[in-house]
Amino acid sequence: MNPDRRDRLRDAALHVLAEAGGRGLTHRAVDAAAEVPTGTAKNYFPTRDALLRTVAERCVEQYRATMEQLAAAGPPPSERAGLVALLTGLLENVAGPGRPRMLAYLELQTEAARRPWLAQVLDPIGASDFPAFEAAQRAAGLAVTPERAAVVTLVLHAAIPHLLARGAGTLTASGLDDPALFVRGVLDVVYPETAAGRQDS
Repeated sequence: MNPDRRDRLRDAALHVLAEAGGRGLTHRAVDAAAEVPTGTAKNYFPTRDALLRTVAERCVEQYRATMEQLAAAGPPPSERAGLVALLTGLLENVAGPGRPRMLAYLELQTEAARRPWLAQVLDPIGASDFPAFEAAQRAAGLAVTPERAAVVTLVLHAAIPHLLARGAGTLTASGLDDPALFVRGVLDVVYPETAAGRQDS
């Protein structure tokens, strides 16, 4: 099979899932989005589960590419302000260019609640975030413990659906209408600073 066409179909399936949700992910919809003859997607991915799997694998690939880009950009920030900028940038990406991937990912997580095999495909994304974010917090000189690092990671994960839904009232109530201020607030709660500017340990 043509690998370029396969990737075109995979990207189309991801965008269909992001835009139309789980019910909208059909072979016909993927064919239309990829602008290929009807029946092409079914030739490559014969079942709906096969479509779900290939979108999940594509999400994992895109996640790894994003993490590689971050690594190539240089070492983790060595101070608190740099960490704020890094985490703010990740949240802003969710609401911007990363929006289709994250919408598809959330749809897949819902499907995964009923399909254990799909949860296994997606697991590397969430599982990788915890050590990566812990390393970033440690590099920034914070008083890291595994528990504190996990709290920060879980809060960032919890913010994602609200950023995607774009409910103005929710964004204001949570502070996510200003992602940088939100991130600073989370770090201030988890890693409070004394009046002298040092962290409480």
